[in-house]
Amino acid sequence: MVQQLTTGERQNALVILVCIVAVGVAMAAAGGSDALGVHGVIVLLFGAGLAALVMRSYYEAEPAQDRLSHYYDDPTKVGIALTLAWAIFGMFMGVWTAAQLAWPDLAFDAGWSTFGRLRPTHTTGVIFGFGGNALIATSFHVVQRTSRARLAGQVSPWFVLLGFNLFCVLAVTGYFMGVTQSKEYAEAEWYADLWLVVVWVTYFVLFLRTIARRKEPHIYVANWYYMAFIVVVAILHIVNNLAVPISFGQAKSYTIWAGVQDSMVQWWYGHNAVAFFLTAGFLAMLYYYLPVRAQRPIFSYRLSILSFWGITFFYMWAGSHHLHYTALPHWVQNLGMTFSVMLLVPSWASAGNALLTLNGAWQKVRDDATLRFIFVAVVFYGLSTFEGSFLAIRPVNALSHYTDWTVGHVHAGALGWVAFITFGSIYTLVPSLWKRERMYSPVLVEVHFWLAVAGTLIYVFAMWNSGILQGLMWRTYTQEGTLAYSFLDSLVAMYPYYIARAFGGLLFLLGAMIAAFNIWMTVRAVPATLDRRADVPDTGLAPGAAATPAE
Repeated sequence: MVQQLTTGERQNALVILVCIVAVGVAMAAAGGSDALGVHGVIVLLFGAGLAALVMRSYYEAEPAQDRLSHYYDDPTKVGIALTLAWAIFGMFMGVWTAAQLAWPDLAFDAGWSTFGRLRPTHTTGVIFGFGGNALIATSFHVVQRTSRARLAGQVSPWFVLLGFNLFCVLAVTGYFMGVTQSKEYAEAEWYADLWLVVVWVTYFVLFLRTIARRKEPHIYVANWYYMAFIVVVAILHIVNNLAVPISFGQAKSYTIWAGVQDSMVQWWYGHNAVAFFLTAGFLAMLYYYLPVRAQRPIFSYRLSILSFWGITFFYMWAGSHHLHYTALPHWVQNLGMTFSVMLLVPSWASAGNALLTLNGAWQKVRDDATLRFIFVAVVFYGLSTFEGSFLAIRPVNALSHYTDWTVGHVHAGALGWVAFITFGSIYTLVPSLWKRERMYSPVLVEVHFWLAVAGTLIYVFAMWNSGILQGLMWRTYTQEGTLAYSFLDSLVAMYPYYIARAFGGLLFLLGAMIAAFNIWMTVRAVPATLDRRADVPDTGLAPGAAATPAE
């Protein structure tokens, strides 16, 4: 980590860390006993700990003079480790909160462990901790290979990766203390949001500078998707989190948006976080690691570009479908519904493009569990995008809204699409990155695959049944025109489904723990010096590059 930095770069890192320590001291002093003060201590310890790490290696020999002629993979390696750590944490919190719905006593009569405080630790831990670290780590890897250029900075990749994780820590610890903006997927308070802006702008500049110094004249499609993910998430985050703090010594703030405008901005953010954080970035993984693993070029590069522009344009208008039957103007609801249905075209274009890439290579899918992860991810991507367009139609939404059907839909995408493509990409990346012949245990990859499939299906089918049953019970009237079932009746009917939900999540968590063990053992293994492929220099050619001229 530090050994790859020159003395000047180590000095720059120390300057940045001293500034972070100073900010932590200021936050602790201003916040006092407020949650802001606690977070100030966390920032202080974060900066001081990393400064001590840099100082410990400060006087070691400088890196070799030819280091800039090699890819810079250390941030990617650390990012993979952080991805797995957040996966286990986030999924554990998800299992805990799911179990609380069946057994409420699991809150242990404590304020910090109530459902309302634990749930955002799950969503943030999985979406931003697990998903965000996977996106950052793989984007660093992909942009270098497809551009045949080293990352443009030496310190900035570490600032982006570790700074993003500081944001995640501030967010999660804040939820335990009751610090929240009460915005879905955007619960972190104003100071954490400001810090993320600094980190994200640095990420954008680093990514853009790396592409600008590429040796490949062509910008591979994965980089288009990564760039869309970075740019749009920055816009969404800034606009949705515009807020005024009570004071600079307190964590609490109030949004500048009011009433229905706040709801519209929030779900413009919320749905596009799904679009550009949980879709565009992971499609970038798909378009790189699927051809690498299948050893086949993408079926149609042109179709991938058309899909990119369709997703980029249509998704931005679809957020209002979350607000059917509310005070939002009717025409805005219609706009969101219309664009949600239109989204099916570019979404299925990507799914079909991926499946057609595998055409003629189904024996590999049968024999290779890693490729099967990617294949199942594509299937769930096609399924969840169809379901999303279907649920956005107002009459269907009347039945599904506020029910567990929506929860099942979200997890079909989060588990079946996001997690599967992430694990498939990591299993593809790890042996080549650490120069191993294969994963430590292909059998454990198989075990992980089937645990993940079983957990996802149990979870999603339980929520589909639960949600449809809920919606029907809430809409059933007697001959006298009164409700046939009370809300308590619907809760009793949900009980077995909540147990199944927790069990499905537990299976998925066990699979993630097996993956972490398998990857750890792979990293510890002896490099495959006898494997000819491991010694071949990385050409940096984009997957499917040979097919591009035919386009």
